[in-house]
Amino acid sequence: MKHLYVHVPFCRRRCVYCDFSIAVRRQIPSERYMTAVVRELEQRLARGEWEIESLDTIYLGGGTPSLLSPDTLGRLLAEVGRRVSVSPNAEVTLEANPDDVSAAAVEAWVAAGINRVSLGVQSFDDAVLRWMHRTHDAAAIDRAVRTFRTAGGFAISLDLIFGLPDDLPDTFAKDLERALELAPEHVSVYGLTVEPRTPFGRWVAREESAPAPEARFEREFLLAHTMLTGAGFEHYEVSSYARPGQRSLHNSCYWSRRSYAGLGPAAHSFLPPTRRWNMAHWAAYECTIEGGGDPREGSEYIDRTRDRLERLYLGLRTVEGVPLEDVDREMHAEVLEAGDLQGWLAMDAGRLRLTPAGWLRLDQLAGVLTTLANGG
Repeated sequence: MKHLYVHVPFCRRRCVYCDFSIAVRRQIPSERYMTAVVRELEQRLARGEWEIESLDTIYLGGGTPSLLSPDTLGRLLAEVGRRVSVSPNAEVTLEANPDDVSAAAVEAWVAAGINRVSLGVQSFDDAVLRWMHRTHDAAAIDRAVRTFRTAGGFAISLDLIFGLPDDLPDTFAKDLERALELAPEHVSVYGLTVEPRTPFGRWVAREESAPAPEARFEREFLLAHTMLTGAGFEHYEVSSYARPGQRSLHNSCYWSRRSYAGLGPAAHSFLPPTRRWNMAHWAAYECTIEGGGDPREGSEYIDRTRDRLERLYLGLRTVEGVPLEDVDREMHAEVLEAGDLQGWLAMDAGRLRLTPAGWLRLDQLAGVLTTLANGG
């Protein structure tokens, strides 16, 4: 195992679209969090649950990891490094909000070994950011990127959201232009989805808002593809664009189904053929760790059929696609011949790949593949 994910659940507020496992706090319990996560790591290693080789990637996700005090975050990474080997060239990523970025924080992050940042931009329009319930404004984005560039040594990824409701300003083309002006190494582009337990989901249920029409969603997805690839980015996964040599190594481990370990509330681990996850709530997680208990909440065994379908689905998320030998001839023949799917798939060099238009319909295609695999 060469990949470690650390889930930091804390946020100042919940964004209107977010259904992640977070803990909204005014005061961030950085020290208590570090203590609990280090104890979990010690427990997993003492029980022989994880055989961690030299880590190639560490990813601090959330939540808002940049809310941890910079000193505590540095000591957390140091404690991990004392217990497991970390490659000298490891990719160490921090998810950060623009308003958490200061010269002092960046200096501490550099000293901690962080060399990649995923900046939660979402939009460059202040009205849209207020609607999203974000804590930053557009000016904070420019300041954050300048601060990282001044420090040097960071690969910067910018996150953007498209497919907003029609009653919001149509700013996505400008968002892409502004992002390109900042010359990031990586851009992630996510379509807004309706999740039932979110504020946005409740607004939609009460008919106070509505998701973007399908035509707008498709137009903006393909606009991102055109603009970013035209600027020299590689569209290497459904939502991910990278300059040459700047792909996210950590996220790529998920799509290629390599094993990984997860620490913290709601964190998942994958040790084929088993996937495990921790209890989601911070208070319950901390209490369990303090009592010497196992914070694991559940697990699932991935049988051969499920394994095959996951490999197909995750492989088709990427520009490499999947080898044709991994897809039954009957399966891909039926898919390619289905009228609705024309233009979604391509076969070349012995691989089955999705076109950008096909990526828009990945979930629908996965349903077709699942039905065929189950003999439907």
